[in-house]
Amino acid sequence: MEKRSFSELLIEIKELVTEVSCLAQYSETQREILAEFEILVEKLVPILDGLMDNIIKFKDHPPVRKAVESLGSELKRAKALLKTQETKSFIKQVEDVVHDLGRSLGLVLLASLEVSTDLKDKIGMLHKDLMNTRFDMSSFASTSFDSWVVSEIEVEEEIQEEKRVCFGIDEVSLQIKCGDDEQLKFALLELNELIGDKRVSSEWITDEGVIPILFNRLSSSNSENRLCIVQLLRRLASDNADNKEKMADVGFLSAVVKSLVRDEEERKEAVGLLLDLSDIQSVRRRLGRIQGCIVMLVALLNGDDLVASRHAGKLLNALSNSTQNALHMAEAGYFKPLVQYLNEGSDMSKILMATALSRMELTDQSRASLGEDGAIEPLVRMFSIGKLEAKLSALSALQNLSNLTENVHRLISSGIVASLLQLLFSVTSVLMTLREPASVILAKIAESESILVNSDVAQQMLSLLNLTSPVIQNHLLQALNSIASHSRAGKVRRKMKEHGAIQLLLPFLMETNIKIRSGALNLLYTLSKDLPEELTEQLGETYIKTIINIISSSTFDSEKAAAVGILGHLPISDKKLTDMLKKANLVPIMVSILTSRSEVSKETTCWLEESVTGLLIRFTNPSDKKLQLYSAEQGVIPLLVKLLSSGSPVTKCRAATSLAQLSQNSSSLSKSRKSRWSCVPPSADGFCEVHNGYCFVKSTFCLVKAGAVSPIIQILEGKEREADEAALSALATLLGDEMWENGSNCIAKMSGIPAIIKVIESGSIKAQKKALWILEKIFGAEEHRVNYGESAQVVLIDLAQKGDSSLKSTTAKLLAQLELLQVQSSYF
Repeated sequence: MEKRSFSELLIEIKELVTEVSCLAQYSETQREILAEFEILVEKLVPILDGLMDNIIKFKDHPPVRKAVESLGSELKRAKALLKTQETKSFIKQVEDVVHDLGRSLGLVLLASLEVSTDLKDKIGMLHKDLMNTRFDMSSFASTSFDSWVVSEIEVEEEIQEEKRVCFGIDEVSLQIKCGDDEQLKFALLELNELIGDKRVSSEWITDEGVIPILFNRLSSSNSENRLCIVQLLRRLASDNADNKEKMADVGFLSAVVKSLVRDEEERKEAVGLLLDLSDIQSVRRRLGRIQGCIVMLVALLNGDDLVASRHAGKLLNALSNSTQNALHMAEAGYFKPLVQYLNEGSDMSKILMATALSRMELTDQSRASLGEDGAIEPLVRMFSIGKLEAKLSALSALQNLSNLTENVHRLISSGIVASLLQLLFSVTSVLMTLREPASVILAKIAESESILVNSDVAQQMLSLLNLTSPVIQNHLLQALNSIASHSRAGKVRRKMKEHGAIQLLLPFLMETNIKIRSGALNLLYTLSKDLPEELTEQLGETYIKTIINIISSSTFDSEKAAAVGILGHLPISDKKLTDMLKKANLVPIMVSILTSRSEVSKETTCWLEESVTGLLIRFTNPSDKKLQLYSAEQGVIPLLVKLLSSGSPVTKCRAATSLAQLSQNSSSLSKSRKSRWSCVPPSADGFCEVHNGYCFVKSTFCLVKAGAVSPIIQILEGKEREADEAALSALATLLGDEMWENGSNCIAKMSGIPAIIKVIESGSIKAQKKALWILEKIFGAEEHRVNYGESAQVVLIDLAQKGDSSLKSTTAKLLAQLELLQVQSSYF
């Protein structure tokens, strides 16, 4: 013990407590006295746990360690004593050990000055109990020890005899009481025959104490004998009611419950025995109180053994007449009794079940089971027609269940939406406590597209926004955003705008309550997708500045994403708005947001990137070179190139669109740069073979110098097709009339031609159209026709035969280029 850390020492002593306790529990002699000893020893466990909780205080405190080591030494002495039990002074020795344990605990108390008062009290009380313990030894000396010695002698003689297949009745009784596993095995077989042949009477069973003895041996026998014992007990239980009554003792029942987790056959017989006994009321009452019993029965119910499962189901049904048992079953994952109480129980039982359900930590599987078992309907009834307590408990339970999509469908089908809205409109003070859970459930229900069957629900929620508390406002905003976000909610969004939703939401942007402001922003973002023209007018300069301020000052990326997204939905043609956003330094702010943001959720990151790249399309407008130059100077181009590889399909599409817009002016800008260098020779690094001039990322927006060509081609090579069209548009800017050959060579060098052919094979019609135009340009060079014509012709022929009619003309031109189709073909 000295070499171990203090925590290891405590763990070792705790294990000693368990060993000593077990030895006392399963002792064949002096059970009453050793049972008392076991209880005293078990009381050491919480004290050791308390010392473990204070480990930092004691690890370098020698007096405490020495006192605890003394305690360990006494426990080792107790263990050795219980293993031998060979002297007449056995009980006196046990008593001495108890007193010595008390003295050691007293040392612990003296050394533990810094522990809590509660722990000190526990140590003090147990110390007093140990020191005051006295055992009655009179009966042991005259009776117990002598009978024990006689039994030991008889067993020893039995071992020396040749094993017999059949015993007499007296021998059977003796071997069942005292025999080892092998002797017990034969005795059980013989007893089974004696009972079957009716050679022993019920009186003999009672007089010999067969039933208590069998239960006693059940706890200590090997698996083969345990199975025989349980089978025998079932046989005895089926013989008469008196035997059943004898088995109703809680200790006996506990022994059988332990068999529920053992071998398959033993489990089956054990649950069968408990079912046989369950017609006794006291048995049903006691079984529900035995720790782990209901959990084990539920496990058997869900197990593969059909017989055990059926018996477990019947037994659980018998035990479910107690509400407490029904709750234990629900906690173990078996909900049918709970649902039955919700449907058929008294008002108080219903409230009890609903309240318990609201507090349970449910998995999605549990929520699904409750929904399938029919829990939703009675809870909705309780909410609709019950009194206040019933309404509150039902709403809280439904709130817990509504975290599963399938249950949301059930809630909508139950017609609860109208009742929830009615409650939210209510001004009755007694119902005010119900409004918050009602709004939470509405927010959950709104996540399902099924809510759209209630056509006016969004308008009703909008009208409630200014009539409720901040908490309920937050849930209503969540619900409205969920409703407006559904793919089939176009009509609903239109109605919301017609009823003044935008003007209603704008004041919430000034809110200091972050949740409400975020909720309003999210809903504005969703609604702004459909009305770019009118949105600018509705927002006005004041609220546009408010939104810009949120982007620059908010600490929440989700808020920034929504705010940037709203601005991204405004018309690009509005130059006045562009100037306002530029003046507010929005471009460098957005670049900074994406290059220096902290770790956030993947979903929020994705949304933020999509919103920023969407708004940057405004600042890369090809008709405004000065604006493009401004954006390039703010570091937009490297950011866009990076997002080509790391962003979502939408982000990649928008990044490629901006780069394509920038690249449209690269050719003219690179030419204009040549004339400036008349005296000083330009750097060779700046020369661009595609534009045949000198290019720089910040001044000519060249895709080649920006390193954008390769990631654009990788988009085409990937599995996602959403960004194909934008990526092809970017590549097309390298194939203008004056530079198509240089651009073709660049694309070929980057292995881009197979990727373009892939889009022709599997892309959208618009993407196919762009890819065909690009391939026509590239195949203008004989080298590329020779290298890639064969791989392209299979795809082109298939497209000519099966593709969209709008593509046939360009496809035919390409086939003619490859000399696979005459120019006069009807495909033109």
